[in-house]
Amino acid sequence: MNILVLNCGSSSLKYQLINMTDESILAKGIVERIGIEGSILTHKPTRKAKYEVEQTMPDHNVAVKLVLDALVDSDHGVLKNVNEINAVGHRVLHAGKYYSDSIIVNEDVKKVIRDCFDLGPLHNPANLIGIEACEAAMPGVPNIAVFDTAFHGTMPPKAYLYAIPREYYEKYDVRRYGFHGTSHSFVSKETIKFAGLDINNSKVIVAHLGNGASISAVVNGKCVDTSMGLTPLEGLIMGTRSGDLDPAIVEFVSKRENISVSEMIKILNKKSGVLGMSGGISSDFRDLKAAMDNKNELATETLQAYTYRVAKYIGSYVAAMNGIDAIAFTAGVGENAFYIRTMVCAYLGYLGVTLDEEANHAAVGEEAVITTADSKVKVCVIPTNEELAIARETLDLVK
Repeated sequence: MNILVLNCGSSSLKYQLINMTDESILAKGIVERIGIEGSILTHKPTRKAKYEVEQTMPDHNVAVKLVLDALVDSDHGVLKNVNEINAVGHRVLHAGKYYSDSIIVNEDVKKVIRDCFDLGPLHNPANLIGIEACEAAMPGVPNIAVFDTAFHGTMPPKAYLYAIPREYYEKYDVRRYGFHGTSHSFVSKETIKFAGLDINNSKVIVAHLGNGASISAVVNGKCVDTSMGLTPLEGLIMGTRSGDLDPAIVEFVSKRENISVSEMIKILNKKSGVLGMSGGISSDFRDLKAAMDNKNELATETLQAYTYRVAKYIGSYVAAMNGIDAIAFTAGVGENAFYIRTMVCAYLGYLGVTLDEEANHAAVGEEAVITTADSKVKVCVIPTNEELAIARETLDLVK
C-alpha cells in the first residue's frame, strides 16, 4: 500500500510517498512559496535525480497537482498513475477538545478543523486547504487527519487546566493542548522499544528540541503532561519563541513600546527565544555554539538559559511521574547537538544519570544510548520520523 503524507503550511507543502509494505520512502519533496513570487517544487525520488519545477503556484490546489504530476512523471516519477496512491495522511495542527485520535476525514472532521482556525491560525487553514485539494485531485481516495494535539489528549485535567476563571474554559476551551504530538508519540514508542522497556510499565520523557521545542511525560505509552499549551508559545525557550514568561510582560512592554497586544504576541513568537535572548545573533544553534566557543557572553548566557529550562522541565516531569526509566532527545537540536545534551545532563546527577561522553559525541542523527552501563536512567538519542508516524496512523485506519 502506498501512502502519501502531506504537511501543508501557509505557503509550503512538504510530502513523502511511502510504501507501507516495507516502510520505504519512494519519493519526498517540498513546494515552497505557494502564493508568492518564485514558487518552486523540489522533488527527490529515491534512486533518481532531484527534479525541480519553477512556476507560478497561486494556491495549494496547483501545488498538489504539481506534486502528483511529479510522482507520475515518466522520467522522475515513481508511480505509473495516481491510482497507485491508496490513501493520504495529513498533518493537522489543532483538533481542540474534539479529537484525541487520528480520523478519516469527512464533513464533520473538516468542520472541526475549521472551528479551530482561531487556535491554529497559521496552520489549520492551510491544512484544510491541503485536504480539500487532495479531495479534488483524487476523488474517492481516503484522507486521514493526524492531529498534532492528539497524543496529548490523554492528559488529565490537573495537567491541562489553567488557573483562570472557569468560564473561559467552559466558553472558549482555554486549556493546555500541547503540540509535536506525532513526534512525541513516535519517539516515546521507539524509546520504549530501543531501551528494552515494558510499555505497560514505563516512564519516559521525550525532549523534542528543534527550532520549536517541547517536552512530554509519558507513562505506560500515554502522555500525562507536556510543555506547550493553548498554543505552541508556552514551555521551553525556542528558536524565536519565548516559552514560559510572566503574562504581565505583555501589557508592560506593550504600553511602553506603544504597540498592540497582537504585535507583542508576534514579537514573542518571531523575535524572542534564543534569537532575542542572544541580542539577535541567531535562532540557529550552530551559530550560537560558534559564538559561545568564541567567548561571546550573550551566546553563552542564552545556551545556559536554554538548557537550564530543559533540565527544569525534565525534573518537574520526573516528579509528576514519580520516577523515570528513560529520557530521549530528538528533533534537529536534540539529535545532533551533543553539547546541548551534555549541558542538560549536567543537571541530572541526582537521578543517577552518568553520561558516556564518547557515545554522546558519536550520536548524530541515529539511535544510541549515551549513558554508561551503570547509569540509573537510560538517556537515548532517538531520531523522530513524523512522516512515518503519520503513514502508520493512516494505514491503521484504511487497511
